[in-house]
Amino acid sequence: QVQLVESGGGLVQPGGSLRLSCAASGSIFSINTMGWYRQAPGKERELVATTTSGGSTNYADSVKGRFTISRDNAKNTVYLQMDSLKPEDTAVYYCNIRAVPASGWRRMDYWGKGTLVTVSS
Repeated sequence: QVQLVESGGGLVQPGGSLRLSCAASGSIFSINTMGWYRQAPGKERELVATTTSGGSTNYADSVKGRFTISRDNAKNTVYLQMDSLKPEDTAVYYCNIRAVPASGWRRMDYWGKGTLVTVSS
């Protein structure tokens, strides 16, 4: 079984920083893309940042220069360093991995339960 455990969310003031972590556990054959998505109140879920197994990264325009995604392959963990946070960054952040489980043949998407990030004075 594969599961994702997110941590690091919380309440911060504008301009502050948070570091989100997401650890994948279970029997995994390979992980392709790891990333973060977010859903703000009343809005659709959107991509925040992704990173491939080869190290390529992709960011939403709204977070470029402020957020940094990274991964620790030995720990099957992806991080999102969020700096210069703005109130509009307030959302539930969801971890996502695209992986082939050890017990299967097809690549699958796995999602965390979400961690709330609130940016407010």
